[in-house]
Amino acid sequence: MPVLSPTSSQTWTNERIELLKQHFEAGLSCRDIAADIGVSRNAVIGKLSRLNLTRGRSVDERRLRDRNLAPARAPKAVPRLQFEMLATIYGESNEPAINRPIDEANRCSLMELGENRCRWPISTPGADDFCFCGNAAHDGQPYCAGHSRLAYRPNSRARLARG
Repeated sequence: MPVLSPTSSQTWTNERIELLKQHFEAGLSCRDIAADIGVSRNAVIGKLSRLNLTRGRSVDERRLRDRNLAPARAPKAVPRLQFEMLATIYGESNEPAINRPIDEANRCSLMELGENRCRWPISTPGADDFCFCGNAAHDGQPYCAGHSRLAYRPNSRARLARG
């Protein structure tokens, strides 16, 4: 039988497992169980999982009922700067933004890259053909309109809710 050093001890003794089961059946939270037993919350969650102990519908129904009684949160507001940026990218013309090609004539190296040029990397860094897009980047944005469409996509859930 191996000898345990003073610093290593068995985390889940039979007594702790029994306490875990009792507290779980009593409906205590994992945090409360962990504090009482003297282990971490994650240890409690893991042990409950290994023991195939799950909460019944009553706990889930109680949580849903509590949420329904809580005041509704206001939807998160899109920051003004982000809204303006997306409006600039997607509202430039009547032509669908996705169908417009990205100009490839202005590609440049890192040394040629200026403040108002698109920083979208082309190819793999270190490769012979590596470069940057180099198209005009407006309003202090790091990318041209075409690459901004790729980098800053509107929230798909918001589009589905509106449509």
